Amino acid sequence: MFPRCPLQLAVAIVALVAAPAMAHDPESSMQHAQGTFDVKLAAQPSAPGIEAAALGRQTIDKRFHGDLDGSSLGEMLAVMDRATGSGAYVALERVTGTLGGKHGSFVLMHSATMTRGTPALAVTVVPDSGTDELAGLSGTLVIHIDAKGGHSYTFDYSMPTE
Repeated sequence: MFPRCPLQLAVAIVALVAAPAMAHDPESSMQHAQGTFDVKLAAQPSAPGIEAAALGRQTIDKRFHGDLDGSSLGEMLAVMDRATGSGAYVALERVTGTLGGKHGSFVLMHSATMTRGTPALAVTVVPDSGTDELAGLSGTLVIHIDAKGGHSYTFDYSMPTE
């Protein structure tokens, strides 16, 4: 049985995943952004009629600082078995702000699993979700949490060539 425990699962997965940032490749349009962010997660009730699924639901409210300057709002669904340390979360968040001097919005999709304490996390830009000057944006964001609980990100992305 997987009791609801989304905050602990999300923090555990993100804290344990360590992926090196991709280096900038001058032969491609790949760019690199980095900075910090503040996040507020707020528990929400289950959608009516699905309470028996025992899924945890939370809202996401972030503020990004650094090469990505903006904010995001989103939602997360999660499940975790405390006895085995296994679980998963999925989330979508719409980011609005400035990236590399270009303003617009885009959607990030989180997909994470924890298999008996071993995490796997992917955060990618939803294809064709970019608006305004960020239209055509693609990329992968990596979340880092330091020993004191501070959040930072590295974001490898590309924009269509003009």
